[in-house]
Amino acid sequence: MASQQALRTAAAELSPQLTALRQRLHRHPEIGLELPWTQETLLGELDGLGLEISTGKALSSVTAVLRGPRSARATVLLRADMDALPVTEASGAAFASEIDGAMHACGHDLHMAMLVGAARLLSEHREALRGDVVFMFQPGEEGWDGAGLMIDEGVLDASGRRADAAYGMHVMAAKYPRRTFGTRPGTLMAASDWLRVTVHGQGGHGSAPHNGRDPVTAAAAMVTALQTMVTRRFDIFDPVVVTVGAFHAGTRRNIIPDTAHFDATVRTFSDRARDRIRAEAPRVCAEIAAAHGVEAAVEYRDEYPATVNDAVHAEFARQVVTEVFGEDGYRGMAHPEAGAEDFSRVLAAVPGCYLMLGAATGDPARSPDNHSPRATFDDAVLPIGALLHAELAIRSLARDDAAAAGAPAGAAEGGRS
Repeated sequence: MASQQALRTAAAELSPQLTALRQRLHRHPEIGLELPWTQETLLGELDGLGLEISTGKALSSVTAVLRGPRSARATVLLRADMDALPVTEASGAAFASEIDGAMHACGHDLHMAMLVGAARLLSEHREALRGDVVFMFQPGEEGWDGAGLMIDEGVLDASGRRADAAYGMHVMAAKYPRRTFGTRPGTLMAASDWLRVTVHGQGGHGSAPHNGRDPVTAAAAMVTALQTMVTRRFDIFDPVVVTVGAFHAGTRRNIIPDTAHFDATVRTFSDRARDRIRAEAPRVCAEIAAAHGVEAAVEYRDEYPATVNDAVHAEFARQVVTEVFGEDGYRGMAHPEAGAEDFSRVLAAVPGCYLMLGAATGDPARSPDNHSPRATFDDAVLPIGALLHAELAIRSLARDDAAAAGAPAGAAEGGRS
């Protein structure tokens, strides 16, 4: 078996290469499902590692399978997302985006570099594997449901059998202590849905609103009512977040338009709350429309389900982090994050765990957060992220292999010589 020290040393030695890769990826961000330059770059980085590589049809994904040295009883999946955001970078970094209107503002460039690092570590220490590893490089996390498409194309069964466990991690530009991992059992991140309301009224002159049916005032009342509803109809211990991020109406200040519309994101942490807001939000809007004498067309679209960690795997991940990085390397999360993640689809099909990794370059309490045009991430976390990926894979396969053979295995088995 590979010793923990050997893996740690190898990960540290990879640091300059991973930093160079991350910065190269950062300069060339691509958005959505089709990321040809990013895909080509990753294929080049994985070449020569002895992996079985396939690419996606509906998206420019990369799936790579590393075979263990003997007939596999288990498979573990490790995932990194690949896509950037439609953000104009203002970080001031020397390696800032060279693509107008696109930026790796959520750290997916670090995720890719860390998973490439894990692929190199595990390829070099293949003898430590008691099964197979699937590396899932996924486009389209930022609202494109790339995980769902990769699942449809068979990523969960890429080794020839369904993955027994799945792990992923996300760097955080703020809030989390640098070089510290965090997670929790159960719900880790919220479900995310999309609400669009279009109000149809009757336009007219702004000086005589009584001669028309103003859709703007009705739509504004809906926005306010939705905020009030989530504080009065939902349990504060099972919260709902409704945020209207876009509101469009009219062309001039003295013209009452025929229509107004707004878009909102809806976040929930349980199926019960999600089912209820899906029914309640359209009803509230319809009733307000009736009171104003206008009509409302309401669309409610399910996006990502909640990201739910398996309790056993969350505890296993905590044990691995503390054994490899010490007690100070782990911070338990008291509450879920209201962000959403399409890795939730993987965890709905395969037991596993998603972790956060603090990567702030300054004071985490004051640093710009993920998705900010000023967000920055510390490249020093790259080798520790790669190392944790590798340790989770080795130790998870040891546990699953031992379980299949009918023998007990502790969290550390497979990580020591």
